[in-house]
Amino acid sequence: MNYISEWKKQEKRRFSGWTFSYFKNKMTEDKLPWNYNTMAKKLVKKSNSVLDMGTGGGELFSTFRPFPKHTVATEGYRPNLILAKKRLSKMGVNVTDFSNSRTRKMPFSDGEFDLVLNRHDAFNSNEVFRILSDGGVFLTQQVGRDNLKDLVKKFDTTSKYRNATLNSIKKELEKAGFTVKDAREWKGKVEFKDVKTIVYFLKAIPWIVPGFSVDKNLHHLEKLQSIMDSGKWLIFTQHRYLIFAQKKR
Repeated sequence: MNYISEWKKQEKRRFSGWTFSYFKNKMTEDKLPWNYNTMAKKLVKKSNSVLDMGTGGGELFSTFRPFPKHTVATEGYRPNLILAKKRLSKMGVNVTDFSNSRTRKMPFSDGEFDLVLNRHDAFNSNEVFRILSDGGVFLTQQVGRDNLKDLVKKFDTTSKYRNATLNSIKKELEKAGFTVKDAREWKGKVEFKDVKTIVYFLKAIPWIVPGFSVDKNLHHLEKLQSIMDSGKWLIFTQHRYLIFAQKKR
């Protein structure tokens, strides 16, 4: 079998939005001990004003409807922004072109929202605190710093982005003025069914192995293929944490 041509096909496959339906039956993941989607949907139902930070193409956020009258989503990556506007605008959501970061000031008023959601996107703790109303809630699920560290090691590199730890973010939120009501951490396994799925995965999420390409990393991919050919599985570690914080009244 010509693995290299298959890998190059996957490398060219287009990825847009923030949906991973392509990976169904191509990779399996351990189940998280919490359900962010269920938690977020319940909070939206009880809220009068909601912000979803880094909505991607709005795929997940759209499932949390019905939305309150004042609902906003941010997205800074243009291909996703276009998808999010198309999907969410008809649901009454104002989609704002903005790239979240650890330092940037957000384009919203003090106390504008009573709920801020953030799933796997950067955030500025002080800014989230500022735009929340008194008693407002911040729910975030983040990728932990050890996520796929064993996969990255297979490519003889380290991730460019070293995510903060649960403890450091918890302290940061508390320093901003939040009361952290819930903070949980989890590690589990993810199994890739073949190497070409890893190729697509690394192209879709380019910060995991910076500068990844089939040509550049051919030797590493061939090593992974030899692992599969020997009858072993391609299993790596996932790392997530969840924080539920509230702005004091």
